[in-house]
Amino acid sequence: MPRTQPPRLPGSARSLAASCAGFRLVMELRDLPPLLLLLVDCWASMSAQAGDTPVVTTEALSSTKPAPTTFRPAVSPRPHETPRAPRPSSDPRPTPVTDVAALCVCDLSPALCDVNCCCDPDCSSVDFSVFSACSIPVVMGDSQFCSQKAAIYSLNFTADPPQRVFKLVNQINPSIFCIHITNYKPALSFINPEVPDESNFDKLMKTSDGFSTNAESDVSLTTKPDAPNTAKYEYGVHLQTSHSFLRFPSPLTSSLCTDNNPAAFLVNQAVKCTRRINLEQCTEIETLSLAYYSSPKILRVPGSGTKVPITVQSIIIQSLNKTLTRLEDTDTDVLRPLVLVEAGHDKICTNIILEVKYSLTYTNAGEIIKADVFVLLGAVSSAMVPFQQKFEIYFIQQNTKPVPLSGNPGYVVGLPLAAGFQPQKGSGIMQTTNRYGQLTLLRSTAEQDCLAIAGIRTPVLFGYNMQSGCKLRLTKAIACRLVAQKVESLLKGQGFPDYVAPFGNSQAQDVLDWVPVHFITQTSHMKDSCQLPVALAIEVKWTKYGSLLNPQAKIVNVTANLISSSFPESGHMKGCTGSLIYV
Repeated sequence: MPRTQPPRLPGSARSLAASCAGFRLVMELRDLPPLLLLLVDCWASMSAQAGDTPVVTTEALSSTKPAPTTFRPAVSPRPHETPRAPRPSSDPRPTPVTDVAALCVCDLSPALCDVNCCCDPDCSSVDFSVFSACSIPVVMGDSQFCSQKAAIYSLNFTADPPQRVFKLVNQINPSIFCIHITNYKPALSFINPEVPDESNFDKLMKTSDGFSTNAESDVSLTTKPDAPNTAKYEYGVHLQTSHSFLRFPSPLTSSLCTDNNPAAFLVNQAVKCTRRINLEQCTEIETLSLAYYSSPKILRVPGSGTKVPITVQSIIIQSLNKTLTRLEDTDTDVLRPLVLVEAGHDKICTNIILEVKYSLTYTNAGEIIKADVFVLLGAVSSAMVPFQQKFEIYFIQQNTKPVPLSGNPGYVVGLPLAAGFQPQKGSGIMQTTNRYGQLTLLRSTAEQDCLAIAGIRTPVLFGYNMQSGCKLRLTKAIACRLVAQKVESLLKGQGFPDYVAPFGNSQAQDVLDWVPVHFITQTSHMKDSCQLPVALAIEVKWTKYGSLLNPQAKIVNVTANLISSSFPESGHMKGCTGSLIYV
């Protein structure tokens, strides 16, 4: 019986059906959703039929020829429909805004050929023949589109002479997450802003949020006389003066002084910078005079009409041989002018600012209430140029006494360790007012009698290894337990701390930042013996913290090891006489 032949389909339909059937077999093997892959491949077949062929041009040729290309599937939201012959107007892709064939990002020299820039229109075939490679081989637009034009440049070194090869192809995006249809074509390019003129000015004023033309808003923005003034200085805010800001010279990119640096509220600074001047013009440079630093008046709060004058508290004069003389009456010498004098073949400029130290007092409300300045004036000769200047500014809160620090922030070698104890959980660190008595060791004396020097201590200084000791003479009548308690109290001192500050300027309220002291008791057990403490070893571990250019010393661990030894005990310490050295 003859087989019934299926009806013949048109060429395009046969190609589509074959493509769909072939892909159905593949997805069944891979156990993938059949509908999604079927529609993807069907549309890809249509897209391949409607795709453009690439254009290949060679520099020595004047004609073009088609080259084969391979198209990959792309996702489209269009429903499955009967394929028909594509028309140029039915292409959903927008017209490219950028002509990649005319775009050349390596063309940097106008009217000149840039080396290895294969897209440079200023280059001729002679220039291309000496190129070693194309610096920009591919020029394309937005890579998020599913299909777009791409200009490909290469060199044909087999030709004689070598020639440039240019291809304009349709590049397919392999990702399934790509842009196929753009329904908002203005988004493909920057929108030209509307320039205000006489015809559209009123319209722009109404649509703009940054302008207001009614009288009600003007009234609402005015400050009422009875309204409280909420302005205040906050941390880091520049200190305002009656004309500008309080200038604080400092080095910027080099060691040279920069005079436009404004001082900031609660930002303590201490800097050194180099001043390079023409000594003959020293009287004309205002940053060298005392008036430049003492005449500004600081606003009490930002935008306020109340001004705080800067009071000169101390003036010290330095001569050429570095001798210092303090002026007793600063009121009559506040405006000491710069003077240029000649001493033989040398020239000397006197009353030049060498050091300036500002002391500003503020309140809890963020107000500046007092400003003092301490200056060092000196004489500078031609041989001393360039010379160094020092500037310092620090802030003191009203009704508080400044507490000396052991570093800011890192510890300074030779200063005492800051330590204290926490009386109860949740409270801050309690410290003694004597900063040299917060963490101490037993102090050695010439007599070396432990009982005679009880209470005499020496502070633990950062960076210094210390060792001290004494001798204790015991009699048979003293009980072992009493001796052990006395010796332990002697070694630890009164109020041995529980915490040590990690930095020299650590605040007492920041308990979690403080380093706990690990107290270890080491004993040797022996039958019928008396355990007496013989040594207290304190080990402080520190590291360098912060920038490599300016590392800060930080304490990371503190361990106190109380070492005890066993001594024979018989009754009331019989035969326990002798000398013990406590280290």
